[in-house]
Amino acid sequence: MPERVHLPERIDPPAADAAAELVEQLAARRLTIAVAESLTGGLLVAELVRIPGASAVVRGGVVAYATPLKHTLLGVDQTLLDEHGAVHAEVAAQMARGIRSATAVDGIPADVGVATTGVAGPDSQDGHPVGTVFVAVAIGDRVRVERFAFGGSRAEIRASTVAAALDLALGELPAQPE
Repeated sequence: MPERVHLPERIDPPAADAAAELVEQLAARRLTIAVAESLTGGLLVAELVRIPGASAVVRGGVVAYATPLKHTLLGVDQTLLDEHGAVHAEVAAQMARGIRSATAVDGIPADVGVATTGVAGPDSQDGHPVGTVFVAVAIGDRVRVERFAFGGSRAEIRASTVAAALDLALGELPAQPE
């Protein structure tokens, strides 16, 4: 029988606070968000939709855990993936752009795209050590990508990535219209 792994019901309170703040800020600005996840495997979108009122702003998400799905579902350049693998800043950027289009409604893309890609462990990947993470946020023509080097267990790296993605998305939101 496979070993049962206990996962927390939700992310730690700092991430939860950031998720609530992000949903609130998106609603106040009448913006929508969509997420493309790799190493976080759906944790980011789960954290967003845990917040009451999220349905007004969250378009959805794609878990492109397998590298080929980053190309087929999110439009990440295949040559980029072949040359650098999935753990790369430009891959994160293209995932963030791609999820906006992938979740378009009536031809209108999501306003904000957030992407996570990296190495949660237990082994390194594409020459990157465990804990190497790229988070990208795409809004309009702008894309911001941040690289992180997280420590801890696989679960801790994934939780840290969710918290970082929420914080980065909050920081990239345009100023509230007056």
